[in-house]
Amino acid sequence: MLDDTDRRLLRHLQAEPDLSMAELAERAGVTAATCWRRIEKLTEAGVIEAQQAVIDWRALGYTVDVSLRVTLDKTEPRAFDDFIDAAREVPEVYEIQTFLGRVDVRLSVLARDIGHYQQVYRSRILTLPHIADIEALMHVATIKSAETLPL
Repeated sequence: MLDDTDRRLLRHLQAEPDLSMAELAERAGVTAATCWRRIEKLTEAGVIEAQQAVIDWRALGYTVDVSLRVTLDKTEPRAFDDFIDAAREVPEVYEIQTFLGRVDVRLSVLARDIGHYQQVYRSRILTLPHIADIEALMHVATIKSAETLPL
């Protein structure tokens, strides 16, 4: 599906997503027109989903990052759907993942401080439907965070 030119473009785009089309073309060794066509083709094919800004939430005052592992009451037929629908409405929940295994759902929650987290946990998280068990893991440090693929 991808040829060497596509891989070169994607490698440079991953490394520096804010490159102009002209700079990207130059670094990948293609013309600007070729670069533009290839990027459009990769976007239309769903290989490139989006370009986005990465925000440092700590710089905005959010210092508490908690991962909640949730086990749902699977005797309820709509447990997953009801829980996920309700969790989407909690503004402090920035990521929802589902799993196969003992843990059904993982919520990533941001809060300004411990007091704010406690308020969110008690008033918004514990009121979510169909929770059978919940475990909180406080994020301490990010050792490796890579959004790039080896192309």
